[in-house]
Amino acid sequence: MSKARAGDGDAFRALIEQHRAELQLHCYRMLGSLQDAEDALQETMLAAWQGIGGFEQRASMRTWLYRIATNQCLNARRSAHRRQAKEWDVPNVDPPEPTRLGEVVWLQPYPDTLLESAAAAPLRPEARYEQTEAISLAFITALQLLPPRQTAVLVLRDVLGFHANEVANMLNSTVDAVNAALKRARAALRSRRPPDADGAPPPGSPSEYAVVAKFVHAWESADVEALVDLLTDDVFISMPPIPFEYEGRDLFARFCASIFRAGRRFDLVATRANGQPAFGAYLRSPNAISHGTGLYVLTLAGDRIRAMTRFDNSALPWFGLPRSLPSR
Repeated sequence: MSKARAGDGDAFRALIEQHRAELQLHCYRMLGSLQDAEDALQETMLAAWQGIGGFEQRASMRTWLYRIATNQCLNARRSAHRRQAKEWDVPNVDPPEPTRLGEVVWLQPYPDTLLESAAAAPLRPEARYEQTEAISLAFITALQLLPPRQTAVLVLRDVLGFHANEVANMLNSTVDAVNAALKRARAALRSRRPPDADGAPPPGSPSEYAVVAKFVHAWESADVEALVDLLTDDVFISMPPIPFEYEGRDLFARFCASIFRAGRRFDLVATRANGQPAFGAYLRSPNAISHGTGLYVLTLAGDRIRAMTRFDNSALPWFGLPRSLPSR
């Protein structure tokens, strides 16, 4: 610590490097975007480097870093420069009228490979969420719909387990204000929680694999009927940053039919995002090369698919997936 305070960069990195992965995940939960999270993390590290001389060790280094990161994320959430929605841009495809236009259009997926390094971070006894739920796309989306300070309070208290007085200090607030914000945030998340939110099969289990294998076969075969057989009645599809959202089997089927009717056929490459099954989607072309068009993330409920989120192809490199590959 004394070396870091004296301006030794190597000493400073030795102090903070063990916290980098969990801070990036914290910023992602706050912002819903891997790009924004990385920007906030860099700002956090710069602010910590500039402020290390004034760090009085009244709290732990980890708590101090979380205070800086949280406030960087709050500043980003308040910014007017958030990512804007995009128009429908799939050539020769005329999609059905969406159920609604989504409120959260800046959502991005989080690679499970990054979760592995963040999972070692300690959780306090007061943490209320299982870590698999606290990274799911449904949870991350719900956080983005909360007011910024409510998001911060809920993540710090219920996901990470910091005490109310610690959170109050991080936010320059009072314990009463923190408890009031937490109560409102919990109520808002309960109202958005699907009734079968705990029904997903365990990651990597045979039951998960069985659903995933059926989905891959149906999608690569453009078999709409087989796809519909895999869906819950209230299945939901979204495609940030395009705001279109579809709910229900009928609309899901009509949407998929509009894609396949245009002659679009895909190869899927398995990966994982947000603790959920995911696939790089590659559009086949006449020259035997499949070009990456997006990333699909599935939300499962038992032996059915409850939701599918489609992201654009900018997400592929984060998962180590190529921009193109030979068609199968």
